[in-house]
Amino acid sequence: MIAALVWRDLWRDLRWDLRRSTPARLCAAWILLLAGLAGCSPALDWRQVRPDGWGLVGAWPCRPSKQSRQVPLAGPAVELDLTACSADGHTFALASADMGDPARVGPALKSLVESARTNVQGRIESERPGSVPGMTPSAEARLLRLQGRLPDGQPVREQVLVFAHGLRVFQATVVGPLADSAHARPFFEAIELPR
Repeated sequence: MIAALVWRDLWRDLRWDLRRSTPARLCAAWILLLAGLAGCSPALDWRQVRPDGWGLVGAWPCRPSKQSRQVPLAGPAVELDLTACSADGHTFALASADMGDPARVGPALKSLVESARTNVQGRIESERPGSVPGMTPSAEARLLRLQGRLPDGQPVREQVLVFAHGLRVFQATVVGPLADSAHARPFFEAIELPR
């Protein structure tokens, strides 16, 4: 019964966000939808995943779902792939898109940072250069901690890591009531790129 009520409220919020269909709102709705579909797990059960075509290995604390959508990102629409799941009251998501043009990579990383901030109506608590072994060096690679609110007004925290490998951009996100280092660090540190 409680799950049905939570799902009903989640769906109502998603429909509201989809009517106001900016790229940031679509991404937020998408992450919330996957969180609702994946459910919550009382314990973190880390597993290694190799999303097809990404050239990347990551680890999720639950069985991730995969979705793809066309979204505008630093210019014309691109196929944005998302692999996400929810565990311990948090959503763990990794989104990726092939930008097809080196000139679009930096602006796309900036856009992903802004989308993450907008998704939770957040303020940036801390920000520093992002680093993933094997990533393509970029001044736009960032690691951020945000504090904000969900569409229903509940407070939420978010950690976001944006980086690139060649023409492909990535956004790793942990969203939840804490989204602290205990949740985010294992997720971010498990990301491996070919050398």
